[in-house]
Amino acid sequence: MWVTSSLTNALTPTTVALGNFDGIHLGHQEVIRPILHRIKSQEAETCVGGSDLSKVSQTEVRTLLSYPLSVTADTQQALPSSDRPEHVYSTVVTFNPHPQEFFTGKKRSLLTPVEEKVQQLQALGVEQLVRVPFTRDLASLSPQDFVERILIQQLCCQAISVGENFCFGKQRCGTAKDLQAIAASFGIPVTIVPIHARAGDRISSSAIRQALEHGDLQRAQELLGRPYTLTGTVVQGQQLGRTIGFPTANVAVPPEKFLPGKGVYAVQVFIQGADSYQGVMNIGIRPTVNGTHPSVEVYLFDWSGDLYNQTLTVQLEKFLRPEQKFASLDELKAQIQLDCTAAKEALQGNNK
Repeated sequence: MWVTSSLTNALTPTTVALGNFDGIHLGHQEVIRPILHRIKSQEAETCVGGSDLSKVSQTEVRTLLSYPLSVTADTQQALPSSDRPEHVYSTVVTFNPHPQEFFTGKKRSLLTPVEEKVQQLQALGVEQLVRVPFTRDLASLSPQDFVERILIQQLCCQAISVGENFCFGKQRCGTAKDLQAIAASFGIPVTIVPIHARAGDRISSSAIRQALEHGDLQRAQELLGRPYTLTGTVVQGQQLGRTIGFPTANVAVPPEKFLPGKGVYAVQVFIQGADSYQGVMNIGIRPTVNGTHPSVEVYLFDWSGDLYNQTLTVQLEKFLRPEQKFASLDELKAQIQLDCTAAKEALQGNNK
């Protein structure tokens, strides 16, 4: 998969899904699907053979979880060779930083930092991610200029897909309907995807964040279409857990990664290049030991060994309780034992 933050280095021609796509939730997937369907239809009509990029092996997906992408550099996995005269690249176009972050100056936490976004997009069959630098010059473009300069001249776009609430151009004055009208003058079709809902609620990144903040993992999973995960490298901590019989792995997640509400969770943990294990995770500042900074700590059941510098993907299964402060380490130890029992029961129920 080709990942670039330079429009001049983008692979062209393209079919483009436009948006920020934080989370790659079920609504986002509906916006992306038309550009994949269009390319598959074109290839079927011309009877072109070759590799199917929509079929991504689990090994490739797991590898991408820890792939060290640089947000400023171009990164490429080998695309399939082909003798066809012209290949149209299914492309997701996002903006970096997020326009709201650009205008407010406030950092935004992300459901899917770039490495996770690449993983999810590749699993869907997307061939290219273009992270357009959001600058004041870009923000000042009129809708007409944005279509002409970015989509047509730079990306050689042949088809576009957006959500019905998509806005673009100076002061967000362009709507999805405006995009459709402008692109039509160049002979470019635009698919406008309706907003999708689950159980009467709109599927959105904000709704997913709210569910995670309140420990409603089931709701978050319904909107995402998959369990929420945290991926990071195990680093050395204070090693207090091992002194009370519960050695934990301190997982350093990307600083921009959105963390669910503070508390204890039943989790499934995937170790890169190894098996998966069940466990219990704490997210919080560890008030019992006078902690001050948020941390992610995981205790694995039935595990012994060194996890330092290994990459873990922690899949959140059930919220057990909020973080709390205990009067002593003995009280903390007793509660962790109860947490482990509760987590095992919850995980056993999930596996039925």
